[in-house]
Amino acid sequence: MQTTPLSPEDPARIGGFELLGRIGQGGMGQVYLGESPGGEPAAVKVIKPSVVDSTSRLRFAQEIDILKTVWGARIAQLLDADADAEQPWLATEYVEGPDLGKHVMTHGPLPALLVLSLGATIAEGLGYVHKQGLLHRDLKPANILLGPNGPKIIDFGLAVFAASSASLTAANTVVGTPSCMPPEQANGEKPLTSAVDVYALGTVLLFAATGHLPYRASNIHVLFHMVTDPATTPDLTGTPPELVPLLTSMLSHQAQARPTVGEVVQQCRALVEAQGLKLAQARRRLTTYTAAPPEEFLTLLPAPVSQSAVPPAPAPSDPVDAPPGDGTRSAVAQAGESAAGVEPTLFLTSPHQAPPAGPPSQPEPPVLAPQNTQSIQDEQDDPDKKDPGHAQDVPRRACGTGRPAARSLRHSAQAKRTAQQLREAYATRAAF
Repeated sequence: MQTTPLSPEDPARIGGFELLGRIGQGGMGQVYLGESPGGEPAAVKVIKPSVVDSTSRLRFAQEIDILKTVWGARIAQLLDADADAEQPWLATEYVEGPDLGKHVMTHGPLPALLVLSLGATIAEGLGYVHKQGLLHRDLKPANILLGPNGPKIIDFGLAVFAASSASLTAANTVVGTPSCMPPEQANGEKPLTSAVDVYALGTVLLFAATGHLPYRASNIHVLFHMVTDPATTPDLTGTPPELVPLLTSMLSHQAQARPTVGEVVQQCRALVEAQGLKLAQARRRLTTYTAAPPEEFLTLLPAPVSQSAVPPAPAPSDPVDAPPGDGTRSAVAQAGESAAGVEPTLFLTSPHQAPPAGPPSQPEPPVLAPQNTQSIQDEQDDPDKKDPGHAQDVPRRACGTGRPAARSLRHSAQAKRTAQQLREAYATRAAF
């Protein structure tokens, strides 16, 4: 996450956590990067003094109770909290990495293979939430953090128990993020079911794959009409063909027509395995792709390639991340496409529709990037020395030189000739 310096009005310490900088803010609170007395980093959420009242305290206490209930590797865990303090606060696990919305807006949509990995990972995480009888209700790109150990779900401020029809909001008031909200939630129906999170996850995956959400409008009333109108279908423009059936079902207008989170996991797994990979491999590729240090990330993005260059075919054991039948570009090249913005928490603002910043507008042919230099050297020294769990699972991306990336040296004709010459030279000098 990106942090900014503390302002003079910010506290230096909250509940024993030393505050180091600002992470972000919303309508009700401010989020800080904090550090526990033992040196543990934390995201510390504090309610603004201007909105502290009995209702906000009750809602905040509910969020704390829910965070005490949910668990799983994909959930940012609660560390400590105090809903009765003068300024109510809670501290959760700090996840070092951008949220999905910022990543896509900065670097473009994810390759289809990585979208499937993201879908399976988040759907499985939501499954643990649903097992506790809870609903997130506000899943969106900004609430998915891309950490070094994989994506994590944050912000359970709007989460509710699935069987509950109670609400802390005023009558006829709908709270949530309109563009990621399913029709039944937008219509104020209660009680809601786990299908609301499936729909929201569908919007997240659509955004990850294309850079836009299913419905876009400059007027919030028009937007709500589009979401709730059965005749207005979601905009799937730019969606890779293999993702269309899955996203179409997840974004179904009728809640009962959507798959369960378990079925989403299975469908994502089947699509990944159809590309010759295991889901665990795809998950490692996702983490490697999104956790690249900022100073290295630009060199990992696709570069323009001459149309006359013909890249070598990939080895069957390590397929390129390209959709089946797409011969114009690799799926990794899709990361260079432009991305539309994501509306802030709770309420819609005008959708961002910024033009592409830098990446070429024309489709690019598929390219292969060289593997990590150290990995190449290791494999030259010992052809059997490979890292089956990681090195071969990293997405092959184009280097930033503007030339087609070469294959691994141990596969090139030049390397074979050199090796043969060395063997012949050694044989003439050998004493046996």
